[in-house]
Amino acid sequence: MRPITWNDDPSHFRAPSRRMFLQVGAATGLGLTLDGMLRNQAANADLKHYESKEGKAKSLIHIFLPGGAAHQETWDPKPNAPIEYRGEMTHIKTKLDGVFFNECMTKTALVADKIAVCRSMTHGEAAHERGTHNMFTGYKPSPALVFPSFGSVVSHEYGPRNNLPPYVAIPKVANEFASCGYLSSSYGPFSLGADPASSGFKVQDLNLQAGVDVARFDRRRSALEAVNAHFASKQKADSVAAMDTFYQRAYSLISSDKAREAFNIEAEDAKMRDSYGRNQAGQRLLMARRLVEAGVRFVSLTYGSWDMHAKVTDGFRGQMPPLDQAIAALIQDLESRGMLEKTLVMVSSEFGRTPKINPTSGRDHWPKVFSVMLAGGGVKGGLVYGASDATASEPDFDPVSPADLATTMYHLMGIVADKELMAPGDRPIEICDGGKLLTDVLA
Repeated sequence: MRPITWNDDPSHFRAPSRRMFLQVGAATGLGLTLDGMLRNQAANADLKHYESKEGKAKSLIHIFLPGGAAHQETWDPKPNAPIEYRGEMTHIKTKLDGVFFNECMTKTALVADKIAVCRSMTHGEAAHERGTHNMFTGYKPSPALVFPSFGSVVSHEYGPRNNLPPYVAIPKVANEFASCGYLSSSYGPFSLGADPASSGFKVQDLNLQAGVDVARFDRRRSALEAVNAHFASKQKADSVAAMDTFYQRAYSLISSDKAREAFNIEAEDAKMRDSYGRNQAGQRLLMARRLVEAGVRFVSLTYGSWDMHAKVTDGFRGQMPPLDQAIAALIQDLESRGMLEKTLVMVSSEFGRTPKINPTSGRDHWPKVFSVMLAGGGVKGGLVYGASDATASEPDFDPVSPADLATTMYHLMGIVADKELMAPGDRPIEICDGGKLLTDVLA
């Protein structure tokens, strides 16, 4: 049985073998010097520290649309703009007076009174990687430091609940910026490794390998704990502690029937599965609901490909209806279960798209203004926050930066955004630097 790792992204931490670590430790006598220990103690004493206590949002579902979804074709249509700006698609009324969504968002329009749409998101990064970094960390990219993702910060602050990993990625780790950054590798995401919409869906490594019964499983665990105890007395490297954490959490997950059952989407009522949609969008969002209901603190999921430089109308008419159905079903499902007020839902993307339709009937990258949706978890429903100008070119008022969004999200989760965490080199780094709390968005 291959051991579970919470971070299944090959560009990040991979646990080296125990034998290799033991050999290196014996040969070099690795350990922290007295001088180093005192420096660490002094640095930690200077940290700006606040205790994180659960806020209104006990869990968060982050729905990310990779590629940069056009704000004009989603949350911010411009029906009165010239055709070259508004595009070919039409708009529909929502439950809010004077508020319109894209023509494909018929079901989400019916729950507009339960969500908040920010139409004035803005940042200056037009490249995919840099825009993605902003929207997963709240920070601009830096060559000097790799920042942790939202999910990893939540994992760091709160840890597991109900034997479940605190941070889960559906169907896999979204990108290189969705991981632990400068934090310990143990705070990285647990990847499902498979799509809940696929036939015969099964989470990787969640069950005991054939031929390994519970008694043998427990013997392996006891042997590992003995090795861990000896190993921990030799050195304090992050990779060592992270590897131990991976194994301990994996054993807790595998040995808990209730925890493993959270991943069993087949246990869901058929009508409920139908209401979300038997497709990637629907089953990924349904899996997210199952996981937060069971105790996962942060779920990150992706859907679609929204980098529509050509034929944006065809692209949206193909991809948006399943997402529209799934978002509306998620909001209604959470509310019916009494979970909406304690579950924050966030729909975001890398950036928006150019105000004018290009010669190939698409839109190009545009970070000056775009939209994000929030719902539940202490967010005021029936709200449009901020606005873009008449051609959706830039914020008209109340601009919102990634740091502002992150600060507000962390506040709802009970985390003080300017709390300092220790980065390599004994560098205290704020969880989020300089963001303002969007008080008008709070319920």
